[in-house]
Formats: sequence, C-alpha cells, structure tokens
Amino acid sequence: MMRPRAGVTDQTLGSAILHVSSRTPLVPRVAIVLGSGLGALADRLADAVAIGYDSLPGFGRPMARGHRGELILGMLGDIPAVMMAGRLHRYEGYRDEQIVLPIRLMAAMGAEILIVSNAAGGLNPFLRVGDLVVIRDHIDLAYRRGSYLSVGTDSPRYSSREVYDPGLIDVALAGARAGDFRAVEGVYLATLGPTYETPAEYRMMRRLGADVVGMSTAPEARVAADLGLRVLGLSVVTNVAKPERGSASADLPTTHDEVLAVGRGVVEKVCRVIDEVMRSGIV
Repeated sequence: MMRPRAGVTDQTLGSAILHVSSRTPLVPRVAIVLGSGLGALADRLADAVAIGYDSLPGFGRPMARGHRGELILGMLGDIPAVMMAGRLHRYEGYRDEQIVLPIRLMAAMGAEILIVSNAAGGLNPFLRVGDLVVIRDHIDLAYRRGSYLSVGTDSPRYSSREVYDPGLIDVALAGARAGDFRAVEGVYLATLGPTYETPAEYRMMRRLGADVVGMSTAPEARVAADLGLRVLGLSVVTNVAKPERGSASADLPTTHDEVLAVGRGVVEKVCRVIDEVMRSGIV
C-alpha cells in the first residue's frame, strides 16, 4: 500500500497546474467528482484527455476499488469540463489538504461549478435503493479541528455558511422530475469509514438530522464553496437502514461490490441531472 504523501504546498499546486496545461489547453467551466460506481460518466466526455494521478505532483493514489485515479478533461456537450475518476478518502490515511488538492486544482484551472457525487447509505426510512438525494447541507463527523488550514494561503479560512448552491439544487430536482425518477433534498453525514454503521450508529445519525451517510464529499464541497465555486452534491442511495428491525440494513446491498453495482445502475439518473445543469444556463 502506498504511503500517503506528506503535505501539499502552493508550489505543489502550481506544478500540478503546469502539468495539466502541458497536456491540454482546455479551460474547464464545470468540475465533476465521480463517486463509487459512477466512473462510466467519464465516457461521455468528447475529445477526452486522461491524466493519471500518479503523474500529477502532490496527488495520491485512490485505494478503493471503482476509483480509477485519473483526471479527465474534455467536452460535455458544448461545455468544457473536468472529471475526477476516483477520489481520495480519509480512511486511506490521507489528510484533508491532500484530499482537496484536486478541487483546488480544478478551481485554479477555471472551473466555476463543482458537481460532487457519492454512493451513500440511506438513513431516512422513506428512501429506496437507487434514489438520488440532492444534498442541501452536510454534517462532517470526521472533521478534525485545523485540518482544513493547509489548503493554501490564498483560500479563505472556514466559517459556518451555506455550502450547497440553492439554484443548483432546484435545477437538479427539476431534472429528476423531467426524467420521471425520485430525487429528494437531504442532509449528508460524513464519517471516517471504511466500515459500515451499526444499528445504534444509524439511529444516532438519524437523530442528528441526517438523511444519508457516506465517507467522502464534505471536505471537497466545503473547500470548493470557500474557493468561490457553486456546489451541487448528489448521493446515490445504495442501501436503506432499518435499525428498528435489529439489523443495520433490511434493504441490502452493504458490500462494496454491491455498492458499485447500484452506482452503475443509476448512472443515467446522474447524467440526466448533469444535463439539466448544462441546459439551465447556470454554467
């Protein structure tokens, strides 16, 4: 297993920018983080240029299966875009400054909107496997005080404020209605992972006000918002907890392979939402 890299400096970010610009002149307007099972979305990019994380200064290697470890630039319709096919996770040993380096890079390259997706467990009993939750807010239980302070000297320090863009939330919900599939607003709760939750933990999280739980997204979304990007968060529900029945989940899947399978099965829903964002004139 590769040891996570020790730190990220503004010089590292500058070197990464130069490396990308040497491979393609494209200036992305939209950045997309692909969650577990959603890597096929990258195949929609035309004239794509894929850059392996292992060639980018400061980037780590994703260790979770289903995360390819490539930064892919190309045209999504008539909109220049960049996608992260694979993300880093805290449970892999990476610090937040390393996890958010790709976000800083995409913002520096010109991105104005971040669409961040993930596979998540459902806490709200009204959810069903395959539903899409449009994130309106998050609870970061894995946050470590001071862990965001190294994201760069030019970035603002964190304050309590709105992270997810209300206009993008409305557009995403409209896209689901037009596509005739379920999508609801909800609160995402981020844990350290990589274990799934116990029934008692599910009950606690629900009482905190969370609708879905996962192991990513919060640091990426928060840094993007503080860098001035408009943020849209999308959670694909891969299982729904039924802790009152004495087990962590009555509606499986709860294995990583099954999570990936659900993600692959709802790719078209996520595509429909992204298409709606592109057509809305917001970009």
